[in-house]
Amino acid sequence: MADTSRDRAVRRFAAVRWDGAVGAVLIVVLLLSFGFVDGFGNALNLSFLIGNTLPIALIALPMTLLVVTGEIDLSVASTAGLSGAVMGALWNQGLAIEAIIPLCLLLGAVCGLVNGLLVTRLGLPSLAVTIGTLAAYRGIAQIVLGSDAVTDFPAQYLDFAAGRIGDTFVPYALPPFLALLALAAVTLHATPFGRSLFAIGAGEEAARFAGIRVRRQKLILFTATGLTASLTGVFWALHYASARYDNATGLELSVVAAVLLGGIDFDGGKGTLGGAIAGVFLLGTLQNVMSLLDVSAQSQTVVTGVLLVVSVLGPRTARQISAARTRRRTGPAPAPAPPAPSP
Repeated sequence: MADTSRDRAVRRFAAVRWDGAVGAVLIVVLLLSFGFVDGFGNALNLSFLIGNTLPIALIALPMTLLVVTGEIDLSVASTAGLSGAVMGALWNQGLAIEAIIPLCLLLGAVCGLVNGLLVTRLGLPSLAVTIGTLAAYRGIAQIVLGSDAVTDFPAQYLDFAAGRIGDTFVPYALPPFLALLALAAVTLHATPFGRSLFAIGAGEEAARFAGIRVRRQKLILFTATGLTASLTGVFWALHYASARYDNATGLELSVVAAVLLGGIDFDGGKGTLGGAIAGVFLLGTLQNVMSLLDVSAQSQTVVTGVLLVVSVLGPRTARQISAARTRRRTGPAPAPAPPAPSP
């Protein structure tokens, strides 16, 4: 029987990729914000929006690759906080900022490596491991810096982290981020390493039989995630001109919500980096709009939590709709043939 127009419309809707839908929603939200939210479109606010979203976007790059393999790192915000605390403590000791930043990045890589070793060598679940290191790294940050706030960093570094190019809305930090985004996108979608990550997420045992070194790949990703989290901690301290032990508290919720909202399957094996970044900037735009509309911080947290639930349910519901339409179109699977009679 020929398809009706309604059937064709429903099938097209079910076939739409979730990440494309998130990108479309982002465009609609931006257009509505430009049109109806006072102050949204001025250069200063757009610069604030991008600058406040960049910490989430930075960590989302390696987090996307990690979640594609079926793992997660919830200690990223604590790693960022620890990096900022160490940065402040070393600056108070008189060390040059040019030496401090590499040391902080090395510290973040070590934090990620510890997570990776616990997961890949001891076989512990990444969710449990990184909840534990979330608390441990934050506690170490408090020991290192206490309740102090270090604010007197060199002006040129503060200007780079918080300033914008001329009279435009483009922050100085945006071009380096775009370079990292391009690198991560090529790695995930155009290299054998990236394809192996999807294979691991789709089926770890099958990936091992295919010759993929699963543990090594995951260890690399955990280390890269820790390194990027420490870079985010340095950027956070400079962007907000304050190094404190509690910097970036709660950032892991925003990162996970944005990545899952962008269509990255929590079970691994599915998703695109473009969808994840669209989710990041959709979440950042909504938070910016709510701030302009004087929505309380508590309500913004509720919205983030709701989006996290939607990000988990949405892609699964879309896949179920698509699968149901496919079954309806092709009919039930044929019954298996009966066994041959014994001689």
